[in-house]
Amino acid sequence: MAPVTDCSPQIATVNGGLMGNSDFSMEEQNDDTLGNLSQITTGKPPRNLSVMRHCTSSAWLAEPELDIGIIGFKSPSDEKSEFLPVFRSGSCSEKGPKRYMEDEYLCVDNLHQHLGPAASFPSPGAFYGVFDGHGGIDAASFTRKNILKFIVEDASSPSGIKKAVKSAFVKADHAFADDKFLDSSSGTTALTALMFGRTILIANAGDSRAVLGKRGRAVELSKDHKPNCTSERLRIEKLGGVIYDGYLNGQLSVARALGDWHIKGSKNSNGPLSSEPELEELVLTEEDEFLILGCDGLWDVMSSQCAVTMVRKELMLHNDPERGSRALVKEALQRNTCDNLTVVVVCFSPDPPPKIEIAKSHKRRSISAEGLDLLKGVLNTL
Repeated sequence: MAPVTDCSPQIATVNGGLMGNSDFSMEEQNDDTLGNLSQITTGKPPRNLSVMRHCTSSAWLAEPELDIGIIGFKSPSDEKSEFLPVFRSGSCSEKGPKRYMEDEYLCVDNLHQHLGPAASFPSPGAFYGVFDGHGGIDAASFTRKNILKFIVEDASSPSGIKKAVKSAFVKADHAFADDKFLDSSSGTTALTALMFGRTILIANAGDSRAVLGKRGRAVELSKDHKPNCTSERLRIEKLGGVIYDGYLNGQLSVARALGDWHIKGSKNSNGPLSSEPELEELVLTEEDEFLILGCDGLWDVMSSQCAVTMVRKELMLHNDPERGSRALVKEALQRNTCDNLTVVVVCFSPDPPPKIEIAKSHKRRSISAEGLDLLKGVLNTL
């Protein structure tokens, strides 16, 4: 297994805040998460045998601009901001080492143009999604084609959007089961981002992940639904399910998914495999620069912060979200991911991210010989 590049720089404290040091050397270390990727699953032959979508080779700059960890995203000034985002996106999707491509994705930068004049969403509006299929391409393809339609049908007003999104996931799941021309035993995770005005509504069912780039900092906007996750394990066991070696009922490596009706049984049953998404809402400010949506083939070999650092560097160089998505896919392949790879990068401004200046501290701190002796004495008594 190839070593994994650690994208974490040194941290310096400046005026009471955390600032990243942009001048550092890249160190290589083994990532424990790669230990679980030695076995490649093939799945069923999907209907679409395309190998790569919107992806060409591209080298990424190995010296990140800023990297200061995952943080909270609510701030007191959020509601006072007059920032109005401009949505533009780029995507990259590649088969990777697997025999078949089972991922799907959707990018709609302008909802009003896509839906027509009858659209009731505030302007600007956009919609994005990544769908990681398993057991064939049918569930992922069906969800990509229908999920936005089900959301629009129920979203009569912005106040009803959350309910509409949750309902759309379940409706898409049931409609897929009713389609006699598709294999209802195939399944898919689903991660969507609905943008309306300055608001982002993330909906996730499965182990794909949404990560916000906030002035170089990574902010995770979704939770990976793995069966061993404490909250998911409790939910699964409460509903009569079991977990064997990290797999739901010994069959599935995710706790939530659309499709997989051979596991769910009938539509009226309340089984441990759920298609209901978890929602996260965020109001954008000027500090919010871009959003990364990625299937687990990316996150199996890369941290959220490393992905944000790479994309920000690419945007500063080229101001092209597609180049950012390509850089992530190429890096994940170099790190020996064992899955399909799909990445969508959404920018909120027509301009590239600004360079972050790191303030220099002129204070020199030292310890006297007496203080050092006192410290040694205290430590020796422990």
